[in-house]
Amino acid sequence: MQIFSTFEYSSYIELAVSELERKGIKKEDIFIVPLNTRTEARRILDSLHRADGVSLIDLGMSLATAFSVIGASIGFKLSWGPIYWGIISAFIGFILGLGIKLFMFKVIKKKQRLLRGKHSEVILIVDCNAMDAEVVEQTLWKNLALGVSKVRADRL
Repeated sequence: MQIFSTFEYSSYIELAVSELERKGIKKEDIFIVPLNTRTEARRILDSLHRADGVSLIDLGMSLATAFSVIGASIGFKLSWGPIYWGIISAFIGFILGLGIKLFMFKVIKKKQRLLRGKHSEVILIVDCNAMDAEVVEQTLWKNLALGVSKVRADRL
């Protein structure tokens, strides 16, 4: 049976490994893999085939609609008429909404992403008997694993 777990990079990994060795798991059956973290910044604009669920134009479209209605209403009293003023105010509303959304994504959300929760940086794989699986799992949880999963070797 193989047990996979993820950890933050800390001394708890070493504590977990030494505790597993004390409980009879051989060093050859413990495999540790460090993960490479993202070094480049995330892309702002999505492509046709990749989307991250963040929309930059939703607020812009909403403000464009609201501004165009207001601009068209006021345009009846202005010299160019309601159609031109509706289009001009829709463009202004869209640019304003896009600017607000870009500011929120680049400044505010970036700080939240940096400060938010824990990130798994190391994967620990333990190859053990089915009888030892529960002990290994409890040891990993006790040493602050972020996630633990068991895979039976006969089903691979």
